[in-house]
Amino acid sequence: MAAVKARAMFLRRRTRAPKLNSNDGLGCDDVRCERCGSGDFGSKLLLCDKCDKGYHIFCLRPILASVPKGSWFCPVCTSIKQPQLFPLVQTKIVDFFRIQRSSEAIENQTQCNIKKRKRACSLAMSKKKRKLLAYTPTEDPQRRLEQMASLATALNASGTEYSNELTYRPGMAPRSANCAALEKGGMQVLPKEDVETLNLCKRMMEKGECPPLMVVFDSVEGFTVQADRHIKDLTIITEYVGDVDYLKNRENDDGDSMMTLLHASNPLKSLVICPDKRSNIARFVNGINNFSPDGRKKQNLKCVRYDVNGECRVLLIANRDIRKGERLYYDYNGYEHEYPTEHFV
Repeated sequence: MAAVKARAMFLRRRTRAPKLNSNDGLGCDDVRCERCGSGDFGSKLLLCDKCDKGYHIFCLRPILASVPKGSWFCPVCTSIKQPQLFPLVQTKIVDFFRIQRSSEAIENQTQCNIKKRKRACSLAMSKKKRKLLAYTPTEDPQRRLEQMASLATALNASGTEYSNELTYRPGMAPRSANCAALEKGGMQVLPKEDVETLNLCKRMMEKGECPPLMVVFDSVEGFTVQADRHIKDLTIITEYVGDVDYLKNRENDDGDSMMTLLHASNPLKSLVICPDKRSNIARFVNGINNFSPDGRKKQNLKCVRYDVNGECRVLLIANRDIRKGERLYYDYNGYEHEYPTEHFV
């Protein structure tokens, strides 16, 4: 009991907003942010648990979406280093992503490539119908290994297990809870042809034909994703995946990348995707600052929730042509406007 009480006091000490003083605008302890020098926005001012210096969550690089639970140490005390690169060895990458290696898989891969090329042509001709496109993998096998190694590096550094599907864990929401019919106001149904395109993308990834994307580490934005070749408008980039849980279980969660899966008429049945334990490259695509015109201009992906065979799924789709080397950004909020992005860089 004493440990629980001490824990509660510990959390309150770090998250309590300093009281503003009408004379100088600073907190009662005269706490200032080490980056901007201001004591304003006390509810977003963190205190390091080692040196007791203050930092706004939006002044940190990369920024924090919310005040974290438990211990937090400032950049000086943690001495964050460049993530260790994943070994660029084919067998290790094949094992990491559980890529199919049988002769049957190779034959199926060739057939899928032929179908994909035929399909891409027909889809490109039907732009007015807004048909979705499958991504086009990089042709160079060595470059694809480098792309997958970059994702493996980010996953390892964040302590995240690779998964390319929604996962349902004991103690969280069961798969039966993922019912698109519960969506408030209804959910758009993914057409059959686009479902086939999504399944094609899944099969390509299973065979090591990953999207043409590179995960890079930026000292300002942290891990971020950039296009490694030209990507056409309406291309399916990836599905947003992770553990599925009820929103009510995660209302006080400090996860920085939760995604709405089901916005149910009954709030108790609303679901979210939590990619902190299991996820794919979507975990590292950054959100835009949709409070500023410059931020909105950077958006090149849209995040769309679809009814796929009765279940809710979330897709990241190119909303314009994307140049090679361009970083990927999407709007976290959709229509709910629940996520704070005013401090995103």
